[in-house]
Amino acid sequence: MDEPVLLTGASGRVGSAILGGIADEYDWRLLDQEPPTGDTPGEYVVADVTNEAALRNAMKDVRAVIHLAGDPRPEAPWNSVLENNIDGTKKVFDIAAQTGVEKVVFASSNHAVGAYETEDRTPDMYRDNHEYRLDGSELPRPSNLYGVSKAAGETLGRYYHDHYDLSVACVRIGNLTKGHPPIDYERGQAMWLSYRDCAHLFDRCIKADYDYEIVYGISDNDRKYYSLERAKDVLGYDPRDNSAEFDGEKKAQTE
Repeated sequence: MDEPVLLTGASGRVGSAILGGIADEYDWRLLDQEPPTGDTPGEYVVADVTNEAALRNAMKDVRAVIHLAGDPRPEAPWNSVLENNIDGTKKVFDIAAQTGVEKVVFASSNHAVGAYETEDRTPDMYRDNHEYRLDGSELPRPSNLYGVSKAAGETLGRYYHDHYDLSVACVRIGNLTKGHPPIDYERGQAMWLSYRDCAHLFDRCIKADYDYEIVYGISDNDRKYYSLERAKDVLGYDPRDNSAEFDGEKKAQTE
C-alpha cells in the first residue's frame, strides 16, 4: 500500500505496539492530541479526533485508517465517552467515507462484551480446559460505559460499511501488555495480547480483503474464552505468543 495509513491515538499503548512492530511497513501519518516525545515514523499531526477540520486534513489521500483515539479509561464518565469515543469515532467514519478511504480498522475492546463473564461462568471460563468461546457473532454486552462506546463504534462501522462500502474491521482488544502476561491473574492470561501479536494483527487488518468483521485481539493462549478462528481465517492472523509459555516463570517465583 503506497498511500499513507492514518493512525489515530498514535502515542497510546496500542499505537506504540503497532509502530514498534511494523513502523517500516507503511507510509504513516500519525495523529494524537499530545505532541510526540521522540522520533516518529512519518508525518505527525497534533490534533483531537473531535476537531473535524484537522481530522479531514489528516485524512487527505489516505487509503486506510487505524482508529485508536478516544478516552481509554474503563471508568470514563458518559460526557467523555460520548464526545471522544462516540462522536469522535463517528467523525472518523464520516470523513473516511467522504474522502475515499477504503478501509477503517476500529480498536474495539473486551469491555464491549465484558458482561458475558457472569458468576456462573467464572472463573472456569478463564481456564484451558473450558470450551466456552466468544467468536464475534454474539451481541455486545458492555461491562461499563466505555464498553458501550466501543459497542457503538462497532455499530457505526457496520452502518458505514453497509451504506458507504467501507471495509471495516473491529478488533476487540484483550489484555495488551509489554513483556510477560500477568502471571497470577487467570483472566489476564486468558485475554493476553503480546506487543508482537498486536502489531501483526493490525498489519493483517490493513493487508487482508474483507467487508465487515469483528475479531478478537489476543495471543494464541492455552487459556482463552475468545475465539481466534475468524481472525485467522479471514485476516490471516498467525499469532506467535501464548501466555502459557510463562508458566515456568510463575513456578520459579513460587519455589
